[in-house]
Amino acid sequence: MKKVLAFYLNGCPYCRQARRALEELVSGDERYSALSVEWVEENEHPEISAKYDYYYVPTFFVDGVKEYEARRGESYEECRENVRRVLEGALS
Repeated sequence: MKKVLAFYLNGCPYCRQARRALEELVSGDERYSALSVEWVEENEHPEISAKYDYYYVPTFFVDGVKEYEARRGESYEECRENVRRVLEGALS
């Protein structure tokens, strides 16, 4: 399995949406429960977030490669599908 790193901001509605999607996906597919996602709050750890290229949060990296960066106005369904895609990529 590959390392999953997710950047977020406290209070961000899109980040809450991604966490909800992740919890839902993990509870619905036991394969995902074996994965570990490291969440990094970018304001609390600027020394980590500065090393990565992204603009919007949440943003997910799998083994250092950006796999999903949220976009303004993204629906929950779009977010959920993107998080699912990240999880599938981490399993391969």
